[in-house]
Amino acid sequence: MAKAYPKEFRDDVLAVARKGDAAMSQIAKDFGISEGTLSNWLKRADIEDGNRPGVTDAARMESREKDKRIRLLEQENEVLRRAAAYLSQANLPGK
Repeated sequence: MAKAYPKEFRDDVLAVARKGDAAMSQIAKDFGISEGTLSNWLKRADIEDGNRPGVTDAARMESREKDKRIRLLEQENEVLRRAAAYLSQANLPGK
């Protein structure tokens, strides 16, 4: 999924919002985004900065890579299990 706004834009919006000079609704309106989007960006930024508990983007990407690796290893293991079963059937006496 592509991100709708460039990182630089989000960083600019967050910088203005963190100054606290204007209400969130006004900042969102000025930048042409919804209040919910701004709120989500602020929450994510706080998590990334360590000001709020949660999973960082780096941890999320690491977890995703681990999940991919686990799936691949499980598929490889299944192939080997099936190959072993097939080969053991081929070596039975009387065939």
